[in-house]
Amino acid sequence: MKPDNHIKIPKKKLGVLMVNLGTPEKTDFINMWKYLREFLSDKRIIELTRLIWYPILYGIILMVRPGKSGKLYKSIWDKKNDESPLKVFTRNVSEKLQKKYKKEKIEFSFAMNYGFPQIGNELKKLKSKGCEKILIFPMYPQYSATTTASVIDNVNRYLTKERWQPTLRFVPPYYDDEIYIDAIYKHIKKNLKQKKLKTKKILCSFHGIPKKYFYKGDPYHCHCAKTVRLLNEKFKKEKVILEMSFQSRFGPQEWLKPYMQEKMDEFIEKKQNHLIVIAPGFSVDCLETLEEIEIQGNEEFKEKGGETFNYINCLNDTEISINMYSKIIQRELLGWI
Repeated sequence: MKPDNHIKIPKKKLGVLMVNLGTPEKTDFINMWKYLREFLSDKRIIELTRLIWYPILYGIILMVRPGKSGKLYKSIWDKKNDESPLKVFTRNVSEKLQKKYKKEKIEFSFAMNYGFPQIGNELKKLKSKGCEKILIFPMYPQYSATTTASVIDNVNRYLTKERWQPTLRFVPPYYDDEIYIDAIYKHIKKNLKQKKLKTKKILCSFHGIPKKYFYKGDPYHCHCAKTVRLLNEKFKKEKVILEMSFQSRFGPQEWLKPYMQEKMDEFIEKKQNHLIVIAPGFSVDCLETLEEIEIQGNEEFKEKGGETFNYINCLNDTEISINMYSKIIQRELLGWI
C-alpha cells in the first residue's frame, strides 16, 4: 500500500524524442534576433573565446543578420501553418511515427535544439507521461560536434536539473547505415522517375563546417564522404554518379571543400548543363535547402550558363522516411521492447 501522500507515478511507457536543429518562431526582427542569439551563442557552433566573439555577435551580427535572415525565411515560410518547413516536417515525422506505433506503449515527441519546442521541456513532458526510458533521435545522419554533440550537451543540461532522471539512449549517427542508404537510394530513384530526369550525375550538397574543426578531429567530412561512396555503390547498376559538395559558409575562414558553387563551375566547364542536387545531410527541408539550394542554387547555375536545375527534396515525412525511422527506432529500442 502506498501512503496517501505518495507522489503520483503514471504507468510506465517508453519515449522517443526526435530532435532537429531549430527554427525561429516568426520571421520578424525580434524573433529572428532571439533565434540567432541562441544559435550563435552555442560554443559548439562558434568556438572563439567569448571575449572576442560576443562583441562581434552583439555589436555587428545581431544588428544586421536578423533582418537579412528574416527576408530569406519569408521566401520559404509555410504560410498555411505559419511555421518554418523544418518545424512542420519534423512535427509530421513525430506524429506519423506515433500512428505507426499506436499499439505499442511508446510516446513520441519532437524538439528543437535551438528555439521551440525545447528539449528540456519535451523530456519533462515525456517523463510526466510515464516514460522512464527515453530514446533521443538526433536527426543528423552524419555526426558533427556542431550538431549531434550539441544535442547531447542540451540533453545533459536538462539532466543536471532533474532529481529523478529517466534512462536515456541516443541513436548513433546513421550516415553508413544500410537502412538510411537504402532510403536515400529509393527516394532518389523515385524522384528521377517522377520528374523524368535522365541526367546521370547528381550533386550531393552537405552543410559545411569550418575546415579547422575537421583538423581538430570532427569526423563530419569523413561521414559525408562515406555516405556518397555508399550511394555510388548502390547506383552502380544504374550508372548514376554522385559527387560531393558543401554549402552554407559563414564568415571569412576556410570551410570544407569543394563548395557547391565550385562544383557548379566544374559542371559548366565540362558542358554538363543539366544539374540535379540532393541534400542527404538534411533530414527535412529547411532554409538551407529550400532557399539556398532550390532558389539561390537554381539562379546561380543558370547565371553561369546552365540550362536546367532540379532539386530533389529531403526525405521529409514521406513513407520512405517514416519506414526508415521506424526500422532504426525498432532496432535501437531492442531490450526495451
